Parts: sequence; C-alpha cells; structure tokens
Amino acid sequence: MLARVFSCAVIGLDGVVVEVEVDTGGGLPHMVIVGLPYSAAGQSTLDEISGGSPYGATTIAASDGSRQPSENELDLARFQGRHVAEIAVRLAA
Repeated sequence: MLARVFSCAVIGLDGVVVEVEVDTGGGLPHMVIVGLPYSAAGQSTLDEISGGSPYGATTIAASDGSRQPSENELDLARFQGRHVAEIAVRLAA
C-alpha cells in the first residue's frame, strides 16, 4: 500500500511543502507514526505559550536562537519519547 502525506516546514519566514511517501506492502519494514496523546498534561497549560500538539512535541524558537525550549516543552518531548518506547515494546511482542 502506498501512503502519501504532505506537511510543511518553516525555514525562517519561508514555508516549504514536504511530501513523504511510504510503501508498506510486500514485506517491507513498516513505519508507525506516534504523536503526542491528549493525556500529556503539558499540552493544556495556559501558563505560557509553548510548543506541543497532537502531532508531536515541538518548541517555539526565535530566529537568532536566543529562545531555548521551556521546561514544559522538554517535559512534552520526554513524555513522547516514553510513549514511543512503550508502543515499540508492544509492537515487538
């Protein structure tokens, strides 16, 4: 089965369309896309503006690199890493 996904990457002020095609037929290795589940508590915080969506952990950065990921954004990334690892263990079993 051929799957095609379109996304967008932002480089500075320019948006670039990214196309990803995956063929999962015929005994080829499969790919599983794991996002950030709604159970991640940091997604719903209103204390600060931060990255993180159901598509995955992200960070909001300044163009000069002066803004570093907040503790909430790092927690979301750690949560997603654990979540991906748990799913990988279940798939390998």
